[in-house]
Amino acid sequence: MSFATDWPRGAIALALLTIPTSCIPPGNGAATVAPPPPPVVVERPAPPPPAPPAPVARDFALRGLAEQGAAMLGQAPTGTRLLALDGKPVALAPDGAFLIAFDRDAGPSAQLVATLVDGRRIERALAVAPGAWRLEHINAPYRGSAASDADFERRRPAELAQIAAARAVDQASEGWRQRFIWPVTGRRSGYFGSQRVYQGKPGSYHSGADIAVPAGTPFVAPADGVVVLAAASPFTLEGNLLIVDHGMGLNSAFLHCQRLDVKVGDRVVQGQVLGTVGRTGRATGPHMHWGMKWGDARIDPAKLAGPMGG
Repeated sequence: MSFATDWPRGAIALALLTIPTSCIPPGNGAATVAPPPPPVVVERPAPPPPAPPAPVARDFALRGLAEQGAAMLGQAPTGTRLLALDGKPVALAPDGAFLIAFDRDAGPSAQLVATLVDGRRIERALAVAPGAWRLEHINAPYRGSAASDADFERRRPAELAQIAAARAVDQASEGWRQRFIWPVTGRRSGYFGSQRVYQGKPGSYHSGADIAVPAGTPFVAPADGVVVLAAASPFTLEGNLLIVDHGMGLNSAFLHCQRLDVKVGDRVVQGQVLGTVGRTGRATGPHMHWGMKWGDARIDPAKLAGPMGG
């Protein structure tokens, strides 16, 4: 019999009860639990204060000159629903900005009226300064490139219809907001508003600014826009004609071109080459005729572009 089996079962139990207590943790017998760490506090920046409400404009803000042949940029009073100049609607941008212009033969005064959403009206009377127009004698036939007066009378109505249809198109463009640049620089050979006489026959006043440069010189877009007319063949007076809509009723016409590099529907950006200068149509030499209209009003491009090269 082994040593282990010589012990009675009760003695074994007693021996277990007499094991020294030095191996039992002090205290009440429960294991000591470390306290949880303090919570981490993340400091978040305070939210910014709410933006102050937009200031309420109670009158028109206008930039530019009220002058025959000139244009003005404006900001309508807050809450403007409709805008009119001398009773004719004026397009209003979503931010309340607008453009107005005065024809070469505009009267001495104009009335700008804003109708607000609550029905109130805010009016601004504008004194329109007169322009100083020249008299120019041009050694070119009145009928331009037409073979005869009869040929001119036959062709001209269809040409005018194309021009009117193109200018009636209202394209979305922000070019009207830009500071315009000259499409080409060179010698000024014709001035907007000048009364013209063609080989002794009085004609209408000159509707644009002429810049004399060699044929084939590239010309560029004076501002962003959309091409609304690119003549498929030369017109009797305008020759190869290009019209670009800058938005809000403002458009540019480029006459007597040698070549057109864009087509109807093309979106162009300021400074983009549109074609080359020529002497097609009624022209005594190669030059760029740059004309501008706002609605029915003919305006002076030089008043938008400023001094050439400046």
